[in-house]
Amino acid sequence: MSIVINTPTSNIGRALATRLLDAGESVTVMSRDKKKVDELHRRGAHVIEGSFEDPALLAEALEGAEALFWLTPPPARPDYYDWAVKCAKQAAATAKKARARRAVVLSSAGAHTGPGTGAVGPAREIESEFEAALPAVVSLRPGIFMENFLLSTELIAKAGQIFTPLPAGKRWPLVATPDIAVKAACWLLDRSWTGHHRIGVHGPKDLSTDEAAAIISSVLGKPVQNIETTIDQARGALSGMGMPDFLVEIILEMYVAFREGRLDQAEPRSPDTTTPTTLAEFARTTLVPAIHNVSFAAARS
Repeated sequence: MSIVINTPTSNIGRALATRLLDAGESVTVMSRDKKKVDELHRRGAHVIEGSFEDPALLAEALEGAEALFWLTPPPARPDYYDWAVKCAKQAAATAKKARARRAVVLSSAGAHTGPGTGAVGPAREIESEFEAALPAVVSLRPGIFMENFLLSTELIAKAGQIFTPLPAGKRWPLVATPDIAVKAACWLLDRSWTGHHRIGVHGPKDLSTDEAAAIISSVLGKPVQNIETTIDQARGALSGMGMPDFLVEIILEMYVAFREGRLDQAEPRSPDTTTPTTLAEFARTTLVPAIHNVSFAAARS
């Protein structure tokens, strides 16, 4: 019996698939392009080529499966909320029909709030769809991904600045995506649990964006300043990057929810929700090398 992963090319999905294969598990992955999961296939993963939106392919992937890891991709269409819930409903029903008993669902901190929170908006309903269909469901509710700082590599490299509409002094749980994959793997490898659980994944320490900039500065070895922007300034910046209007509005809706406290985590921090990778470690291994690559490329151009 296999464990199915619907997004094996995502940071979390790929790390999870690798960890499960390392543990000797039978893994099935769904990918639109099988070339993008060649490494997982070589290591023994069964590949279903195509979209998880296709009911027939989803049924094929889940045939004989014991568990499913479900991650809803980021917004890429104007009807994102309805699409995300529809896909989750279909997946939950297909898993139930296939007699899979367990699912680990990637949700989000703030999922309890529901609509009006941008990309987080459908998370609560997605959790509920799986809980209604299967006897054992864990919804992981991580904080802000440390990987989001990778979107600022060019600005850090050129100007030593990070721009964000988040309140500069408020602390947030920051978590590295490999740690989320570890949490998901722990639940999938443990076959003893049942029931429905909503679990925070909070990183090692809550940090403000000012504190995060100071840590990145220390590791980088040069000043990095966090600059708090207004929502209108963020709208102008996102539109200037060429983002479609619908995506700009989804992102801004999420930022407004952050500013108003509607995306604060409902799950209190505990030893079980605390994960090990610090922002300093992430900066050393991932962010600073990316910044140096930008600087190197700029010097050669």
